[in-house]
Amino acid sequence: MRRDEIADLAAFVVVAEERSFTKAAVRLGMAQSALSQIVRRIEERLGMRLLSRTTRSVAPTEAGERLIATLGPMLHDLDTAVASLGDLRDRPSGTIRITTVEHAAKTIIVPAMKRLLPDNPDITVEITIDYGLADVVADRFDAGVRLGGDIAKDMIALRIGPDTPMAIVGSPGYFRLHPVPASPGQLIDHRAVNLRLPTSGTLNGWRLIRGGRETRVRIDGPLVLNTIDLILDAALDGHGLAYLPLDQVQPHLDAKRLTRVLNKFTPDLPGYHLYYPHRRHASAAFSLFVETLRFRG
Repeated sequence: MRRDEIADLAAFVVVAEERSFTKAAVRLGMAQSALSQIVRRIEERLGMRLLSRTTRSVAPTEAGERLIATLGPMLHDLDTAVASLGDLRDRPSGTIRITTVEHAAKTIIVPAMKRLLPDNPDITVEITIDYGLADVVADRFDAGVRLGGDIAKDMIALRIGPDTPMAIVGSPGYFRLHPVPASPGQLIDHRAVNLRLPTSGTLNGWRLIRGGRETRVRIDGPLVLNTIDLILDAALDGHGLAYLPLDQVQPHLDAKRLTRVLNKFTPDLPGYHLYYPHRRHASAAFSLFVETLRFRG
C-alpha cells in the first residue's frame, strides 16, 4: 500500500470518529473540501460506501464500521510507537488518555498527578469519566481504571488503590418518613437514588451480604442519575437512600446531614486497578504514569 493511501485511511478514521467533516477538518488542519475528496477517493477505490451522510450528521456504514475496527487499533499502536521515541529525549513527553470512573479520578488519579506533572511539564494527562466498560483499544485510550472484578481477562491489570468501603445513607428528612432498615430484606420498603450503567443499560446493583453470601440488590426509586456527585446531592435532599463510597459521604455523616444504615451488610468493593493492553513500545511518559499510580499500601 502506498503512503498516500495510508494517509487517506487515517483521515477517514478521524472523520468517522468525529462524525463530522467540519470537526475532522479542524482536527487535521486541512480544508473540508479536501477531506471530502479523500473519503470519496477511498470509497471509489474500494467500490463501496463507507460513510452515510446527511445535512446534519455523518455515520459509518457497516463496511465503514468494519474498516474502523481494524484501522483504529493499528493507528493507535502507530501513535504509541512514535510516542515511544520520546525515550530518546531528556524528558518524557506526550499525552496519556485515561478512561475512569468519577470516584477513582477524584481520590486516586488526580491526587497522584501532584507527584507526576510538576516535574514532567511535557506530559499531558487527559481523563475521561465513563461508567461504561470502555474498550481502551477501540476507543484509543492508553489505559482505563475500574474496580478489580470488572476488568477483561486479556488486559494487564495493576492495583492502584485499596479496597473501597461503601455506605448506604439517607437524610434525616428521609428517615422521618421511612423506618431505618435493620436488614437487607427491609429495603423493599424503601426508595433509592440509582446509578445507570451505560454499558449494560441496567441500574447499578448494591453489593450486600444476605444469608452469609454476597448478592446484588436493586431498589426502585424516583431518581436515576449518572454521577455520584449528583446521587449524593439527591440523598442530601431526601429523595431516597444512596449507595456511595464511604469517603465521599463521611463529612456529611460527621455533620449529621446523612445517616448510615446496614453497615454490617455492606462489604468493601475490590480496589481500583489500572488496565491496559500489552505494549512492546510503551512510551516513557506512560511507564512513568504507571509507576506513579502503582499501589504500595
